[in-house]
Amino acid sequence: MSKRKQHYPEFKAKVALEALKGEETVSELASRFGVRPTMIYQWRRALLEVASGVFERGGRKALEVDEEQVKDLHAKIGELAVANDFLARKLKPWTGK
Repeated sequence: MSKRKQHYPEFKAKVALEALKGEETVSELASRFGVRPTMIYQWRRALLEVASGVFERGGRKALEVDEEQVKDLHAKIGELAVANDFLARKLKPWTGK
């Protein structure tokens, strides 16, 4: 039984853009890129759905940061650093370093 082939987003975008150009038929593109025509139709439709978002005012939304989660993660980093130092000191006699 064959395994499904995973395609990188860059490859999908390239194929979808070629399909949008209209210089070749979808069947020609499918044989050229080694994918099924239905995949090309899906990728082209997905590209068209998100293309309008490129030109929205304000560009990309600012990344939302959860300050509470950041504080928790910093505390965890501190705990792990202390534990690492403790273990490094305790293992020194056995490792000879």
